[in-house]
Amino acid sequence: MMSPPPPASLTVHNGRAAALADVPQLAVGQFRAHIIDSVEAGCRIAALFGRPLPTSGVRLYAVLAHGRGGTLSLCSADVGARYPALTPDCPQAHWFEREIGEQWGVHPEGHPWIKPIRFHAPYGGAAPLWPHGEAEGAAGVTDFFTMHGADVHEVAVGPVHAGVIEPGHFRFQCYGERVFHLEISLGYQHRGVERALVGGPNKRTIHYMETLAGDTSVGHGTAYCEAVEALAGCHLPPRAQVLRGVALELERLANHTGDMGALAGDVAYLPTAAHCGRLRGEFLNLTALICGSRFGRSFVRPGGVAFDVDERRAAELRERLAVALAGVSGTVNLLWGTPSALARFEGTGTVTRAECEQLGLVGPAARACGVERDVRQEFPSGVFRFVQIPSSIWDTGDVFARAHVRWLDIQRSAAFVAEQLAALPSGAVRVATGPPVANQVVVALVEGWRGEICHVAMTDAQGRIAQYKVVDPSFHNWMGLAIALRNQEISDFPLCNKSFNLSYCGHDL
Repeated sequence: MMSPPPPASLTVHNGRAAALADVPQLAVGQFRAHIIDSVEAGCRIAALFGRPLPTSGVRLYAVLAHGRGGTLSLCSADVGARYPALTPDCPQAHWFEREIGEQWGVHPEGHPWIKPIRFHAPYGGAAPLWPHGEAEGAAGVTDFFTMHGADVHEVAVGPVHAGVIEPGHFRFQCYGERVFHLEISLGYQHRGVERALVGGPNKRTIHYMETLAGDTSVGHGTAYCEAVEALAGCHLPPRAQVLRGVALELERLANHTGDMGALAGDVAYLPTAAHCGRLRGEFLNLTALICGSRFGRSFVRPGGVAFDVDERRAAELRERLAVALAGVSGTVNLLWGTPSALARFEGTGTVTRAECEQLGLVGPAARACGVERDVRQEFPSGVFRFVQIPSSIWDTGDVFARAHVRWLDIQRSAAFVAEQLAALPSGAVRVATGPPVANQVVVALVEGWRGEICHVAMTDAQGRIAQYKVVDPSFHNWMGLAIALRNQEISDFPLCNKSFNLSYCGHDL
């Protein structure tokens, strides 16, 4: 009898390590077909990245998320200077393949718009794929998509903006006030964090993680800790898992509340804008009451958390949480009860469900299109394996939907935090972690407030980090903002932009 063919991918679970040698190595054509077929069957690309081979060439790795089954699959393929692009048949790969081309000088043949995303020289001395000095660090110097014709004009915004905001460049192709196309150019915040992680873990590693995206310190810190804990075979005590979950949801509460206020401000509805700005600070202060940092830094650590919450402090947290939630409820309901404000939200910046699935959007941006995409439901880890938070979903895909999903999240996250603080399990909050096991791979997913955070860690023969890949939810969602602006008035851009509220530094790493 003939033996069955080897599997096309390795099935793993969120936060569970596996032997790196068990990841199947496919021919390039098989690798491409497997990814395309899997996405067509309902999977999603969680990560697609390259790792240099010892001699020459690059090994591509794909992490596919099977949301319905709660599993992840990994496969790989070796490529030389070029390979047939996935993007023409799988738009989700668009941004990933541009990143691979920029980092490793590998050309995805047939890619419709191959150009840099962070504007840095290729790693390992590879030749850049494009002219005009993009590889010399000249961020934003590139060929932009253009339109020509009577009454067609171009509007350039940024990278320096008229507010306290990170740098990013937006290029609009307009006919009068109508936007035909928006091109987004980033890279001004590129710090080379992934490269700095190689050779760790060390004392600096956790601080890199907590500042990948400053407003997501708990989310990225948790994903990193879950990865290194899996590599070391460490199991967290229940109390530590609950406290991590509480910190993660407080981070969601603070940011969603701030976004509700900012959205109100963009339509000049000042009562909600003013009150939510203040109430965001109340949620940040709850995190500071736990660990001394409003952004949750120095709280999540490998093996658990660095600070405990005693009974008196838990009671104070619950009391202050209830007051803050009541304040948010009152001010958001003012917004919902104002027809002139809602008229600016409804029907503005619509992304269809089909576009969402094609692009692989995540988090509130996906759930606002009616797509139930939530790591806490699909790939639960930590406390979320035992306590579920219902997914917040709407289906109109517009600014209203993205705002309404945030409001649902606020209510559900607050209920979760109050319930967990009222019934904290006893026991330790941190255990010792050993060194990572050699030649392993792990994928850690966490539902940050913007959506799915993906960390992929690989160890070498000495148990040190040989490759570390971070996919912030903004990496998936920036193209969603571009699509939302098509056929909109250019004056709708600030509102659409805030309804996504994506991270520049989280994308640029």
